[in-house]
Amino acid sequence: MNLFDILGPVMVGPSSSHTAGAVRIGYVARKLLGEEPRKAEIFLHGSFATTGAGHGTDKALIAGLLGMQPDDMRIAHSFELAGLEFSFGSVILRDVHPNTALLRLSGESGRGLEIIASSLGGGRIKVVEIDGIQSGFTAEAPTLIVHNLDQPGLVAEVTALLFQQSINIATMQLYRNQRGGTAVMIIETDQPISQAAVAAFDNIQGIVKVNYLD
Repeated sequence: MNLFDILGPVMVGPSSSHTAGAVRIGYVARKLLGEEPRKAEIFLHGSFATTGAGHGTDKALIAGLLGMQPDDMRIAHSFELAGLEFSFGSVILRDVHPNTALLRLSGESGRGLEIIASSLGGGRIKVVEIDGIQSGFTAEAPTLIVHNLDQPGLVAEVTALLFQQSINIATMQLYRNQRGGTAVMIIETDQPISQAAVAAFDNIQGIVKVNYLD
């Protein structure tokens, strides 16, 4: 634990969990989509659903989708600034933190994304599901998310490419929906990954799409 864990994030209030964390969820969802969002269906679970309106959780999520950070003074006006179609609802999810949101996004090219993410307090978040596949990362380090077919050799090819770029792996998580189905590799690294290196993963047969969070 360090001083910033005790003091909390630099943010526009009122709540680090319901406001700052919600901004980060929206921002990470935008980065995972990889393009400008044009439509967002957002469903709030637990405390987000019951007390989120009073803490500006809805405005904070939209602010993050617009690319704002938790200390942006425009967060309270995000609805007016939004250039996207959005809606809110409530949902009951199983085995998740009380401050959790489900986001279904469509981008300007038609690209889609569905994520479930939780606000853990102090502005920290955890992405627990991507496109229906379990995950578990905080986006606090450079993070590579590789969607791939569940077939032999792909993990070795991905890690070999990182080795060629002198990228050290800090953590690696593997998930799949079923044997031989679709899978996700979530790799946190010690160094940033160049855009050229990220693009190179698309040339590996069996990889469906790649997202990168710097």
